[in-house]
Amino acid sequence: MYPAELVKPMRQDLAVAGFEELYTADEVKSALSKEGTTLVVVNSVCGCAAANARPAAKMSLQNSKKPNHLVTVFAGVDTEAVNAARNAMIPFPPSSPSMALFKDGELVHMIERHHIEGRPAEVIAENLMEAYNEFC
Repeated sequence: MYPAELVKPMRQDLAVAGFEELYTADEVKSALSKEGTTLVVVNSVCGCAAANARPAAKMSLQNSKKPNHLVTVFAGVDTEAVNAARNAMIPFPPSSPSMALFKDGELVHMIERHHIEGRPAEVIAENLMEAYNEFC
């Protein structure tokens, strides 16, 4: 478990952009049961999260179509919420950072860590925006 002071700025990076932080399995289940589209970002202390994932998630929101709901869970901190989110992302293996788009509770698009590592934020954001254009 990472210390709260270490993850606070990483949490705030997405919270300031409008992402609701989820801490429990019930909060995740509630968020995914909402009508419309929900983007779930599995945040992380990983360097690729700071360099690529969080900026890409924020950049993707400049698209004309975007998810109805934005939520985030933090790997290595919010264990219960992360496990619930990852269960909803099956058959994809757990990875962090990662991003998943749900429509009416069904997983419709997934970006795993290996899609994030080594790619610029702009490319990841473009991937998300294409998914928004199709599903939002």
